Amino acid sequence: MRIAQVAPLTEAVPPKLYGGTERVVHWLTEELVALGHDVTLFASGDSQTSAKLDALWPRALRLDGSVRDPNALHMVLLERVRQKCDDEEFDFLHFHLDYYPWSLFHRQPTPFLTTLHGRLDLPEHQPVFNTFSKMPVISISNAQRRPVPQANWVTTIHHGLPEKLLTPKTAKQEYLAVLGRIAPEKGVDRAIKIAMHCGIPLKIAAKVDRADQDYYDELIKPMITNNPLVDFIGEIGDHEKSDFLSGALGLLLPIDWPEPFGLVMIEAMACGTPVVAFNRGSVPEIIDEGLTGFVVEDILSAAGVVKRLPQLDRAAIRKQFEKRFTARRMALDYLAAYRSLAEEKAPRIKLVSSAE
Repeated sequence: MRIAQVAPLTEAVPPKLYGGTERVVHWLTEELVALGHDVTLFASGDSQTSAKLDALWPRALRLDGSVRDPNALHMVLLERVRQKCDDEEFDFLHFHLDYYPWSLFHRQPTPFLTTLHGRLDLPEHQPVFNTFSKMPVISISNAQRRPVPQANWVTTIHHGLPEKLLTPKTAKQEYLAVLGRIAPEKGVDRAIKIAMHCGIPLKIAAKVDRADQDYYDELIKPMITNNPLVDFIGEIGDHEKSDFLSGALGLLLPIDWPEPFGLVMIEAMACGTPVVAFNRGSVPEIIDEGLTGFVVEDILSAAGVVKRLPQLDRAAIRKQFEKRFTARRMALDYLAAYRSLAEEKAPRIKLVSSAE
């Protein structure tokens, strides 16, 4: 198939720093190319890909201080994709730009779908999905669908990451881990309380966005300053994650929002590391209770299951990751969705008998 992957211009694909959506787009694109498909990636010019790169702008917008209106460039990006559709360059279009493409692209014949990567529970989402209720969309968890049941859900496709990107390392498990981003909804303050309740060291490998600096300064920093149980490492890259996660008793994810999909959970599983996460959003879909971790309701219940983490089979956790959450599985699921939608869009040929 000739497939267009249309990514946000905000970050490079894959991102130079933090960025979940662009990482998933990168993994999906690489797998589709490996499976023999002709893929064009629409992304910023500093992206790295085995596909054909169509770059509207030379660098990720978040890193380009000269850009003050990113919406303007995304509008031009969509028109560029549409013009290529007029030239029949693609068999299928896959958008990762939320609802922005819908008004334009439902008026052209090339089949397409959109993966929705974010939360959908805001009041302003209701008129959007009421107006565009026929647009084919992919959910990244069943939980993500709940606020907008009127949407035209094709299927749920859980994220996957490359099978060999992160692997278990031989290490002594001596601490609990937090990985990702420090923000109120991520619950790092609650993770610290869990570790302190258990008397187990906590290592925090996370970035602090500018928008969350006050939260860090006012709440998190006082909790970790002069605290012998807490080690704040800062942001780490993929090349460091296997060692970091393999050395952990478990990953703590005490989130306080309906997270559509937490990549960090499957990153931990890839390393054979169990997860303790609050019962929010996609968590119950991702964690196999008692096999890859535990789903809990609050700080006390989280602290209560920590002592059970050493009993879990880390090899079995890795095996479950290989079964459920690889990028190859994700790509095959998307190909099935592409083909199904393409067949629906194809013109029907009416067979007329000679008697007519």
